[in-house]
Amino acid sequence: MQAISLGHAGIFIRTRGITIVCDPWFVPAFFGSWFVFPRNDQLPEDIMHDVCNPDFLYVSHLHGDHFDATFLAERMNKNTTVLLPDFPTRELERTFNSLGFRKFERTVNATEREIAPGVSIAIHVESSITDGPGGDSALVVSDGEARLVNQNDCRTNDLGALLSHGPVDLHWLQFSGAIWYPMVYDIPADEKKQLCVDKVESQFARALRYVESLNATTVVPSAGPPCFLDEELFGRNMVTGNETSIFPDQMEFQRRMSDIGRLNAATTIPGTTFTVIGGGVTVEQPCSGDELSRIFTHKLEYLREYQADWAEWLTAEKASWASPDTDIIGTLKLWWEPLMALGVSVRQGIGGNALIVAGDVSVFVNFFDGIVEEHAGQPYSYSFTVPRDLLERVVAQRAVDWSNSLFLSCRFTAWREGAYNEYLYNFLKSLSVERMTRTESEAKQKLQGIPSDESDISIGDYVVQRRCPHRNADLSVFGEIEGDNLVCTLHGWKFDLETGQCRNAAEKAIRIKKRTA
Repeated sequence: MQAISLGHAGIFIRTRGITIVCDPWFVPAFFGSWFVFPRNDQLPEDIMHDVCNPDFLYVSHLHGDHFDATFLAERMNKNTTVLLPDFPTRELERTFNSLGFRKFERTVNATEREIAPGVSIAIHVESSITDGPGGDSALVVSDGEARLVNQNDCRTNDLGALLSHGPVDLHWLQFSGAIWYPMVYDIPADEKKQLCVDKVESQFARALRYVESLNATTVVPSAGPPCFLDEELFGRNMVTGNETSIFPDQMEFQRRMSDIGRLNAATTIPGTTFTVIGGGVTVEQPCSGDELSRIFTHKLEYLREYQADWAEWLTAEKASWASPDTDIIGTLKLWWEPLMALGVSVRQGIGGNALIVAGDVSVFVNFFDGIVEEHAGQPYSYSFTVPRDLLERVVAQRAVDWSNSLFLSCRFTAWREGAYNEYLYNFLKSLSVERMTRTESEAKQKLQGIPSDESDISIGDYVVQRRCPHRNADLSVFGEIEGDNLVCTLHGWKFDLETGQCRNAAEKAIRIKKRTA
């Protein structure tokens, strides 16, 4: 088996006479905010020819740094067979269909199947609304002699499931941030910096837990970090390590791996080739050692050169955002009010109203009454300030997932009264009847507090419920005691050891008590 990095989460796999392309991302995403790092716009033509004409194509989920609609529409051979995860909806398939793809192979969650003589795959699905109602997924490829796990940024709850197919040779894994929090929030600078530090530590703790569990021969840093070449966002890049950012690069990941005695994290850039033979892994780089190390040791220079090369494209991209004035309030009213009527439990979970400001437009989203109207001084618990041209774009397009279409751009600011509220963001990811139906069902179940039939577990001196209330993570795997907190390392959520109250979201709590002698 041979696997070539295409940058970010992109992989080109060649084995037993067939090829599989995973998550090919080449066109900058999220309103020109995210660029592939290290850059992948200089891959050799022979590799790009093979990438555009594979036997099979796998895209883990619909986010723009994985599902590159422009590249897929313009460059990818439409005769390629698309491997479809077993998501709760067929939204991914419909989106591929709209781009001209017609050949699909539907899979069953976590079930191994042969796609060619001697080659089998299994796609593991995560379908919590927190992953986006469209879902997220991880791919396992086996050829009888080698096994690759492409976990990308899928936050798998059941690590045993990924290992159930056998020992792993190559484990492609996210270690860096992939969200807008906390950088966009209107909070004091020192508090924001500390939140970034906490977030980075949480990211590494989760990644290292996956590394230890899968125990692969070689770990391949994957699915981040992106880099930011627009000068307005350039400070999001982590260059010295002191920035208010959640985007450390793979050099820091390798240091963390070394600290726990693991020296098997390969330095990976677009074009890095991994070959698995006889249980061993060889790594071939597409450039000299000096060129490779310069990317990270002279990162600022590298980013500035990259920025200069893409400046013309970025200028044109920003100019394309201009659009005729949209009746934002009127459109949102017609679009969102029926969804709010459907999402009664979601609105209950939100428990407050929201303000969206875009230039001279102020939209008041009254979740209590299920109404969208112009803001006239009414109190609110959440606010978003968005450039008007971007808001007009997502409203005019009726974008069903504002995480993907707007928030991941980091081109907005946010404020909230109190702790994080997952129901608000789940609403903003679920702006279609299909999505809201699923989101409402999950919200109703959570708010009813349906008890688990699983036994409590012991962590240190405490007895605690087995599942984290945020994403249902198994705390026997992801739970750790840190000071006065129980920490779920899947997302870094903290719970007070004495009360069980969540420190990240006021509406969450766990059952916990100190063990008696």
